[in-house]
Amino acid sequence: MSLPGPHAVARLRAARLARSAKPFLARGGIQGERCAGCRLRPSHCVCTMRPARPTPIGMCLLMADIEPLKPSNTGWLIADVVPDTFAFGWARTEVDPALLALLADPLWQPVVVFPAEFVAPERVVHTLPMDHATKRPLFIFLDATWPEARKMFRKSPYLNSLPVLSLSPVQVSRYQLRRARRSDYLCTSEVAALCLDLAGEPHAAQTLEAYLDVYTHHYLQAKRQLPPDLASPAHLALRALSHP
Repeated sequence: MSLPGPHAVARLRAARLARSAKPFLARGGIQGERCAGCRLRPSHCVCTMRPARPTPIGMCLLMADIEPLKPSNTGWLIADVVPDTFAFGWARTEVDPALLALLADPLWQPVVVFPAEFVAPERVVHTLPMDHATKRPLFIFLDATWPEARKMFRKSPYLNSLPVLSLSPVQVSRYQLRRARRSDYLCTSEVAALCLDLAGEPHAAQTLEAYLDVYTHHYLQAKRQLPPDLASPAHLALRALSHP
């Protein structure tokens, strides 16, 4: 069985590693050798479980400097599931021309996903803009810690003309690989799953949720030096979604 090639986030990670003067060490995370395809220990690799799902939805990740290097980053999981995932490193003083070209592409209807409490009310929408009937939705995520994401939002003028989708999730985050200050702050892949569901792609949304659970299980088992349980509820859910 051939494994899928590197996606946008993997390529961004490789480029970021090439610029690093010293190796990145994840604090409190998995130590030792890691699989290049999923960032886990080879003994806990999930590459063969990568559940890419055909969907017209696009995802665009603007990633803070070291975010692509973190094994706990869940933007990687979005790119594993959604084929049209784009990833760009964020910098205050410059912007990738490829990002500007993507935002101007008439194929896509870009919308920034960000909490309404930090946005001017006239920019906020709670459903997809009407243009999504003729264009493919492109959800833009600021993939960073919350303090970083707020700075990125303020200092990215090329996003100022775009609508901002504010979600009101009712669930508490299940994400266990980093500690959030508030229980209503979801990780990036959880928010992406909500967006997929909103855009009428429930199967892709459920797949991404199940895949996050599987990845989390493998990550924590590797950290605890325990084997993964391939018959866990998360694995069973992902397999059921893979073979409807």
